[in-house]
Amino acid sequence: MSLVVVSPELMQATAAELARIGSTLNSGNAVAAGATTALAAAGADDVSAAIASLFSGYARDYQSLSLQAAQLHDRFVQVLGSGALWYASAEAANVSPLQEVERGVLSVINAPTQSLLGRPLIGNGADATAPGGNGGDGGLLFGNGGAGAPGLAGQPGGKGGNAGFFGNGGVGGVGGAGGGTGGAGGNAGFIGRGGAGGIGGTGTAGATGIAPGGPGADGLPGVNGGSGGVG
Repeated sequence: MSLVVVSPELMQATAAELARIGSTLNSGNAVAAGATTALAAAGADDVSAAIASLFSGYARDYQSLSLQAAQLHDRFVQVLGSGALWYASAEAANVSPLQEVERGVLSVINAPTQSLLGRPLIGNGADATAPGGNGGDGGLLFGNGGAGAPGLAGQPGGKGGNAGFFGNGGVGGVGGAGGGTGGAGGNAGFIGRGGAGGIGGTGTAGATGIAPGGPGADGLPGVNGGSGGVG
């Protein structure tokens, strides 16, 4: 059995481009029609009149054939665009049942390890949502760790979740403003990359000085004294 792979987006883009080309050809034919279907004879003799009539006839035949070709072109563009919509609708209709089947299969597979170890066998860890929360660990066999959440002011960012046997560690959360440390990246699995550590929070502003500045030195004759120090 042979399979056909279709991209509805590509079909729609192709239909739009073909419509643009057809519009350009129709405009060119319309401009040429007036100048070619009614040629004036080069002279008053019968030969010139016959030549003008002959070429005008050819031009009219061309315009007739061009009209038929334009109609066929427009019909093809309509069918192509409609086909893209049909494929897109069919894909959308099939997504929900397939997702339900996938969720059902994963639930059966993950139930034992989730019950015993609190961690699925297959699946990505959830990204943390609470401030400074840690990302969830990925599945023991397949799965990426979830990302740690950013911290509040002065709070460290959350740690990235650890990956499964195959997977990448989660990214650490950004530290909160006021010196919060960035969260550690999650550990990688046997095949994968460790998560990047979170960026540290911005430091607090320095305190205003309260000690008085020192007095300026006396100037020599004809020279101004020095400025006092900044407190």
